[in-house]
Amino acid sequence: MLRLTLLAVFSGLTAFTTAQPVPEPNPVLKALPAEGDPNAPSKAAPATAALDGPLPAAEGKPTGDDAVRLQIFLDQNHFGPGIVDGKAGRFTELAVLAWNEVNGHASDDWHAVMEAARKAVPNPFATAVVPDSVKDWVDPNLSTSRSEQAKKKRMSYRSIAEFMSERYHCDVPYLIALNPGKKIYSLKARDSIVVPNVTPFHAEALAETKFEADPNLSARHVVVDTKINQVRIFEATPVALIVADPDNPNAAPVPRRGNKGLVASFPITPGKPQFIRFGTWELKNMVVLPWWRYDESFLKTGKRSSNALMIPAGPNSPVGVIWCGTSRSGIGMHGTSDPETIGRARSAGCIRLANWDAIRLPNIIRPGSTVEIR
Repeated sequence: MLRLTLLAVFSGLTAFTTAQPVPEPNPVLKALPAEGDPNAPSKAAPATAALDGPLPAAEGKPTGDDAVRLQIFLDQNHFGPGIVDGKAGRFTELAVLAWNEVNGHASDDWHAVMEAARKAVPNPFATAVVPDSVKDWVDPNLSTSRSEQAKKKRMSYRSIAEFMSERYHCDVPYLIALNPGKKIYSLKARDSIVVPNVTPFHAEALAETKFEADPNLSARHVVVDTKINQVRIFEATPVALIVADPDNPNAAPVPRRGNKGLVASFPITPGKPQFIRFGTWELKNMVVLPWWRYDESFLKTGKRSSNALMIPAGPNSPVGVIWCGTSRSGIGMHGTSDPETIGRARSAGCIRLANWDAIRLPNIIRPGSTVEIR
């Protein structure tokens, strides 16, 4: 088993399996008929009609189905809007800013990104089938006590509702809103519900693995911005976006250009102010389904004690489904058991992402990447 301690850099781990890249989400989504294997919920039928005919010009913040389209489009293109909920809130705004920066649009331009979203996501909703695998990944008796959790084999989901909401990058209240009349907390295998039409996050497909350095991905630069609660990932050498000649003020303005050096951005929760370690570090390791060393003294004071418990891996682990440790002992980027708290609740020094965002990191960065916390 892979064992994780927030203070170590995995020097004592053995018997790793070298991981292959996590499959990339499809760049263009299409809702497909819900037929055949009930355990293939990515085959989803349209829950609403696709766009048909011209729509009014997209101006300003979208609402309704358009807001969902936009969030799905950004999510699938590595500009995380946070939870898909049909509300163009702060994290959606930050994702639009990043997309506009990459594509050379003005920061307050909602028209271009909305038109792109309408083309890419004709069906914002789909019908998904609850897979049979929930029997192995849902444990309604999972305790909140760390001592009881340490006795478990896995930190599973506590309900099928939680399983399905994380699978489709949303939260349980939004599933309830999308499915009036359905008892979301009473779902069972092979039931069908309406969900956001994102490429699903398959927790049950994960295996205990670690990722090694990569010649290209290890050269990338990660900027953790604790002021706006966002992580931005760049190529090693960003392009010059603004070209000015102070000696020739009458020169023709340089056309706006896209920042192709920005490759991804995701919402985060940084550590508590007293535990944040500002500086530039190296990404040392990336471990999928890590075990977590629970040390109450460390979480409260930052100092390690001899009284610790080993909490098993799983989506409800406090470090989620992946740990990305830095050269600063005990500090890393990781998933979370509570994606709805991203941007609000504070951790004990680490950088938390939603599991569906965190598991994409091995496709974007690798050990050896620079991690700047500012």
